[in-house]
Amino acid sequence: MSKQDVIDFMAEKAEMSKAQAGRALDAFFAAVESGLKKGEDITFVGFGKFSVKKREAREGRNPSTGETMKIPAKKVVSFKVGRKLKDSVQ
Repeated sequence: MSKQDVIDFMAEKAEMSKAQAGRALDAFFAAVESGLKKGEDITFVGFGKFSVKKREAREGRNPSTGETMKIPAKKVVSFKVGRKLKDSVQ
């Protein structure tokens, strides 16, 4: 399902124009991004939880040469699925 498919679905379900649905979806993405940048968790009960986790620096291997290399620490976005969403997919 593409972004346009989601916009079309939202417009139909909420009885709004596709332009309004597109702006609403963009605002949603901006809100999630803003919260994650601040280090906040974004929780939708039953749907899931977005959070930022810190990944420590570590050593890895270059798969083509086998040479050891350092992988720097970084932050990654994590999503944990809520029970209602998980059950609906089953």
